[in-house]
Amino acid sequence: MTVQDAYHDAVKAGALTQDPAQLAVLPELERVRAGLAAPVKSGFFRKAPPPVPGLYMWGGVGRGKSMLMDLLYDHVDVPKQRRHFHAFMQWVHAEMTEARKKGVDDAIAPVAAKLAGDVRFLAFDEMQITDITDAMLVGRLFEALFAAGVTIVTTSNRPPDDLYKNGLNRQLFLPFIALLKERMVIHELTSETDYRQDRLAGTKSYFTPINEESRQAIRQIWESLSKGESEGLTLHVKGRQVELPRFHNGVARVKFYDLCGKPLGAADYLALADAVRVLILEDIPTLSRNNFNEAKRFVTLVDALYEGKVQLICSAAAQPEMLYVEGEGTFEFERTASRLREMQSEGWGRKVGERRKP
Repeated sequence: MTVQDAYHDAVKAGALTQDPAQLAVLPELERVRAGLAAPVKSGFFRKAPPPVPGLYMWGGVGRGKSMLMDLLYDHVDVPKQRRHFHAFMQWVHAEMTEARKKGVDDAIAPVAAKLAGDVRFLAFDEMQITDITDAMLVGRLFEALFAAGVTIVTTSNRPPDDLYKNGLNRQLFLPFIALLKERMVIHELTSETDYRQDRLAGTKSYFTPINEESRQAIRQIWESLSKGESEGLTLHVKGRQVELPRFHNGVARVKFYDLCGKPLGAADYLALADAVRVLILEDIPTLSRNNFNEAKRFVTLVDALYEGKVQLICSAAAQPEMLYVEGEGTFEFERTASRLREMQSEGWGRKVGERRKP
C-alpha cells in the first residue's frame, strides 16, 4: 500500500480530515517508502544500497507532522526505529558513556556503527538543538549514518536554518545544517489548521480544587493526548538533568514538585518549553512565604511556558488569583495569575503564535 492510499483510507474511515498541506507532502513520504522497498542486490561483491534521501518536515505545532511521519513509518518494511529527538540524544549520551568505559577514544564512532548496523530507517520527532554538547555531536553522528546508507525522516517546528539559533559557537554547527540540506528534502507543512488545538478545543485546562474529580479529568486528557503510550524523557541542561517521567509525542505530564520543588532555573524551564508542546502540571499547591522558593520557580516556569507558546493543562489548589495571597512577592504574582488566565482561553496557543509572527 502506498502512503497516499493509507492516508485516503484513513480519511474515508473518519480517522483523519483531508488537509491540502498534508496532501502536498504525501509524494515525498511515498518516495521514501518506495525507495526503501526497492530490493537490495545480494552477492559476494554486494555494495551498500544507494542511500534514499531523507525528509525534513517542519511547520507549526499541531499541523500533523508526527501523524504523517507515523503513517510512513507504519508502511516502511525495513529495520527501523522511531524516537523523539530528545530521547534519542539521551540514548546516544548513554551509549557514548559505555564506549568510554571500554577505553574508546572516539566514542561517537561505535555508537554510529551500532545504529547503522541495526536500522536502515530512522524517524525522529521534533528535532531541535538547545545544548552545545548535542550540537557538536549530532553533525558527526548524522554524517556517519548517511554514509552508511541510513535514511532519516524528521519533524521539527523550525526550518533547518533556525536550529540552534543564537547558540554558543553556532558557527561550528553550520556544516550540519548544510549536511541536512544536502542529504534531505526540506518540506514546510503550511497548514492553517492546528489539529492539536482542535483536539483540545472546548476542553477545560485549569482544574480546581485538587480532588478525585480533577484527577480523573487530568487522566482522561492525558490518555486522549498520549493514546495510552508513555516514555520518560531526560533533558540535559548545562550539566543538569530535568526529568519528565511521563512523555509522549510532545506531551509531558509531571507533578508540581518535580519541576518547582527542585533547584531548577530559567535555563531548565526554557529547555522544557522547547521540548514539549503540551504540559500537564498536576497538584499546584497554595503558595506563600512558607514555600517561597517553589513559588519563585513556578513564576519562572509559567513565563517560559507563556513565551514558548506551550499549552498548559493543570490542577491547582485554588484559582490563579488565589494561589498566592500573602507574603513577599504577591504583587509580582499578579502577572503570573494573569498569564494563567490568558493561557486558559480558547485557542490561546494559536492566537499567541499568530500575534508573534514577524
